[in-house]
Amino acid sequence: MAQTEQALVLISKMVKSPPLKALSLFNSSALQGFPHSHQSISFILHLLISSNLFSHSHSILLKLISGQISASSFTPSSIFHELTLPHLDSCATQVLLHESIINVHVQSQLPKQALFYFNQMIGRGFVPGSNTFNSILILLIKSDSFEEAWRLFNETKSIVKLDVYCFGIMIKGCCEVGYLDKGFEVLGQMEEMGFSPNVVIYTTLIDGCCKNGDIERGKQLFYKMGELGLVANQYTYTVMINGFFKKGLKKDGFVLYEKMKLAGIVPNVYAYNSMICGCCNDGKMNYAFELFDEMRASMVACNIVTYNTLIGGLCQERRVLDAERLMCRMKRDGLSPNLISYNTLIDGYCSVGKLDKALSLFNQMKSSGHSPSLATYNILIAGFSEAKNSAGVTDLVREMETRGHSPSKVTYTILIDALVRSDNLEKAFQIFSSMKKAGLVADIFTYGVLIHGLCVVGDMKEASKLFKSLGEMHLKPNDVIYNTMINGYCKEGSSYRALRLLKEMGENGMVPNVASCNSTIRVLCMDEKWREAGTLLKEMIKLGLKPSISIRNMISDYQS
Repeated sequence: MAQTEQALVLISKMVKSPPLKALSLFNSSALQGFPHSHQSISFILHLLISSNLFSHSHSILLKLISGQISASSFTPSSIFHELTLPHLDSCATQVLLHESIINVHVQSQLPKQALFYFNQMIGRGFVPGSNTFNSILILLIKSDSFEEAWRLFNETKSIVKLDVYCFGIMIKGCCEVGYLDKGFEVLGQMEEMGFSPNVVIYTTLIDGCCKNGDIERGKQLFYKMGELGLVANQYTYTVMINGFFKKGLKKDGFVLYEKMKLAGIVPNVYAYNSMICGCCNDGKMNYAFELFDEMRASMVACNIVTYNTLIGGLCQERRVLDAERLMCRMKRDGLSPNLISYNTLIDGYCSVGKLDKALSLFNQMKSSGHSPSLATYNILIAGFSEAKNSAGVTDLVREMETRGHSPSKVTYTILIDALVRSDNLEKAFQIFSSMKKAGLVADIFTYGVLIHGLCVVGDMKEASKLFKSLGEMHLKPNDVIYNTMINGYCKEGSSYRALRLLKEMGENGMVPNVASCNSTIRVLCMDEKWREAGTLLKEMIKLGLKPSISIRNMISDYQS
């Protein structure tokens, strides 16, 4: 029997059956190897959609896209084309058909195709529902096509049915790509169109402000919420607290934390972690552990980030034994140390010179199933380099390469720094040359180490060449390099060059350190350039830098 005749027989059977019975006939025929046609597929989809059996029609459409329903006589595109041709179907059925086709393309992560059928739907005068519109916006944003989502939103917002969720999607998308102004623009449009932004909308934009470094706008939004009678929730407080600490506004973070508790909102693990991190960075370990205890008493489960933050804080204070005890406590609480836990503690032991203990942890980490990262090796190489243990460094580099980790520019910089500290500049430059041959581009820190080494040995000619080459490499000297060069020039008695670099620092918005100013004033006085020395002293005081007593006496003796 010809394929068309088979299709007609099947359709005639489905016509006489209730929708679900017709679906059963359709599915069983497919299992028996029946080659479906445009007609059979079109019929069953129309029947299911007009009967409001959307989950079943959705399933068939997905099978078409995935190739589970296929034949030589049609393609998914040809089926969709036929389905969306103007029929005698009711307007409502055509809307549902279009939306079903759009939604299966969204679910299949096919943004171009979803957008094609959406535009076709609009072009034919059908109005998509808000759920369909929102799902396309989400897919475009997730597919790194924010500009396309922005264009679609602005071109069709006066046509489609919008809801609060739609504006939230766009505001979140704006924040994720760093377009804060556009996010505020969407908020304004939302209010103009008569929608009232809810707590979620405000929290999303506040979070975007904090993550993009605009803490002031985030703060203004937070207080505007209160003025509008919107009650900040746990997440709103958390993103704001985290934003304060990331910006270094610790006092504001602590104040908001107390307000949060007074409002009767129990901090979540993220709020506690932000607070604990702020305390650790500020060296307030006692308060950090008070928060840790409060967290546990409030039945808020600590996570790996909580423990790693505290371990890092203890290591910063060189309390490595306490840090290791905390890691043991973490294990007792049912949490397994991760790579960050081990790296932090290994770094802690390296910083106090306990390399045997660091290696023991390194081996423990490997035996527990963790593969050392490049960062792990860099930590150990730095520790062994600091201890001038060249054999240990060689072994680590060899093992690192055996495990498939090529030395990074950080690795090379660590090795160069160790050689510079050992007064082996020749070998340091050999390693620098090897780094470039390996295709790695040195950064400002690598150059800073080499310039420091040259200045220490008094080779200001080579240091100056390297300093000038930074511009050719499109690198800008930082304040450390400037201060290093200034002190180097002062040691060789070049007051003019030192003063020139001090002025250059100021022009680039940098403040020299006290040592650079003192040394430059001293060498200016030795050259009897009293006027320049006096001017620099005044500028130094104006910048809030405290001149040494000997420098003050030197200038006052001349003036008297």
